[in-house]
Amino acid sequence: MKTRYLLLLPAALTACDAPRIPTAPEIQINALAAARSAPPAPAPLTTLNLGGESRTLWPYLNSDLSSAPEDPVSLVFRGGTAAADPRSIRAALVKLDGDRSAFGFPNVPPFNCTWSDAIGDVQAAFTDENGWVGSAIQLGCGDFGPMRFHVRLFGMGNGWTIGGAHFEVLIPGTTTHQVLSWELAEQLVTVDLLRTGLLDPANPIGDTGPINASPFRTIPAVIYNGLPGDLRAVIGGPAADQTADVPIQTDGQATVFNVVAAAQQTAGTAIQDFTVQFNQVIPKPFCASGPADFVLVQGPVHLTETIQTTATDYSTQFHATGKLTVTPVEPTTGSVTGAPFSATVQQEQASAFSDTGASASEKLLQTLVPTAGSTNQLKTLLEVVTGGRAAADTKVKCGN
Repeated sequence: MKTRYLLLLPAALTACDAPRIPTAPEIQINALAAARSAPPAPAPLTTLNLGGESRTLWPYLNSDLSSAPEDPVSLVFRGGTAAADPRSIRAALVKLDGDRSAFGFPNVPPFNCTWSDAIGDVQAAFTDENGWVGSAIQLGCGDFGPMRFHVRLFGMGNGWTIGGAHFEVLIPGTTTHQVLSWELAEQLVTVDLLRTGLLDPANPIGDTGPINASPFRTIPAVIYNGLPGDLRAVIGGPAADQTADVPIQTDGQATVFNVVAAAQQTAGTAIQDFTVQFNQVIPKPFCASGPADFVLVQGPVHLTETIQTTATDYSTQFHATGKLTVTPVEPTTGSVTGAPFSATVQQEQASAFSDTGASASEKLLQTLVPTAGSTNQLKTLLEVVTGGRAAADTKVKCGN
């Protein structure tokens, strides 16, 4: 068993509040579309044998119901049906304060954050018992930006929940986060689960053994080189600037939490409502003429989410809308290469979790309206009902 919950971190990350990060991420652009039904199981699957129980699952997460991994499964909660329920895990985490100094975390941002419901893209996991399962519950430790810890929970039923955790930075001038570390987030969640008092005192945590790739994914060099030195050290990265993308460290194992008690969900309504000013040079996200087709995207994107809970039920409704100005530019100099045109972004998410089941969906639409020529659109859909419907599709229209 690996012991990863006693940490010795730098005393402070003085430059972390404003990382200097130039980048070229894709705009989030998904939408309503005709969906294919009954997607096949991803591959390869792995079987976990823990405490005399076994479950077969895909050790990754993604947003298109394919076999293409996006995030690793890094958390496994097992215990009684109520104890290992995502609603109980959420209820316990949101009640904690942010002081983790007894476990080696400095009592400074971003490490003294507190948990709340998070805005984030919907993902899906796969289990042999239930098929595709959606991330009906997402949690964030810290605000939407500049940095936060982000967790997605997937209820497997029969006393098991799996999850993905990562530490990430909001890329300035965008609504896009870049993952910096899987391990650091896994460590912070481990500390907080120990603090909840829900775990078996005699056997609180374990691990799955290797189940996914190590390392997994990379941090683009242009983003990594904007991170302060202390933060590079905390995430286990090289001290010097890099010319190649930097691997994101992970040991390829998921932490197993042996949960023996349940936390009670509190009834209430919470609202998040804020605007992000988009102002970034990015590759043209679709219908590009080639790899050098870059655009400067500017304008406000309004995000709002409503979370409603009762003693047993949990639901969210999320909306994002934006009307943006898009200007063709030369990526190395930023010089304008064409006339500005408009773009619109529309995004909707909904999730629900109750004793009778769980569901999660996401519909996004981006439209580019050039000053001359036909309108371009990209639409995608993700919809997952645990034990039932699962659908994902992408449609692109470039001109007529």
